[in-house]
Amino acid sequence: MMRDSIATARTLSEALPYLQRYTGAVVVIKFGGNAMGDDEAMAEFARDIVLMRQVGVNPVVVHGGGPMINDLLGKLGIASEFRRGKRVTDKATVEVVEMVLSGLVNKRIVQAINDQGGRAVGISGKDDDLMVCVADDPELGFVGKPVEMNVQVLRDLYNAGIIPVVAPVGTGVEDNETFNVNGDTAAGAIAGALKADRLLLLTDVSGVKDETGAVVTQLSPEQVRELTARGVIAGGMIPKTETALAALEAGVRAVVILDGRIPNACLLELFTDHGAGSLIRSTEPRVKPRG
Repeated sequence: MMRDSIATARTLSEALPYLQRYTGAVVVIKFGGNAMGDDEAMAEFARDIVLMRQVGVNPVVVHGGGPMINDLLGKLGIASEFRRGKRVTDKATVEVVEMVLSGLVNKRIVQAINDQGGRAVGISGKDDDLMVCVADDPELGFVGKPVEMNVQVLRDLYNAGIIPVVAPVGTGVEDNETFNVNGDTAAGAIAGALKADRLLLLTDVSGVKDETGAVVTQLSPEQVRELTARGVIAGGMIPKTETALAALEAGVRAVVILDGRIPNACLLELFTDHGAGSLIRSTEPRVKPRG
């Protein structure tokens, strides 16, 4: 027991430079995948978010909820049609999407964070016109592309010590429009508008891989484009890296694509030498802790 306590104390001591580095930093975390359906994994994620807030980080959580949407659509007998791998979202479907994301999923994450001693508030992209969208592709119906971001509500929340939890449902330019926004896309747009220090995209894969299947721990935007052109980055990793590049262009310091199934993945990435997943960055790391 004493040996374990010494190891814990050493870990905390070694984390000091990273704690100093991220004090006051804004970190946007896209949360989704298998962990959302597992109570233990949800509690662990919530505990990590509360710890980040406790040591001076300003976390903003953006979540998805595809499996839960599929489940409720099935129960309601609403058929899903897909074109080029994307769900056609008609009026009936977008109503279900909003119910699931802004209701069931959002409040479950809020409750998990509050249960761990944090202060979380759930909102959607509709609140205070946080995320104003247009149709990404007319053939897909109410699938949205953010065109205007109003993130002051998020600043107000985290400056008050509250952790914002955002459902990726946006409002439209026209009255009474609702849009379903891809969770990664929403997280990237929010991170860009906040000029976040980090965007963490939690996935069900270990990161960006090279030709040999090994995870590339650090990449530049140029390397990402080269790997994509050569077909090494393919399939579901393409939209994630596209989100990363767009976020960097909008002013995010770095984006990390990492495996959210790893215990304490966010803490590993932020507060240890080890890190986790693939870091995409176009600027050199800050040498000194921010004052």
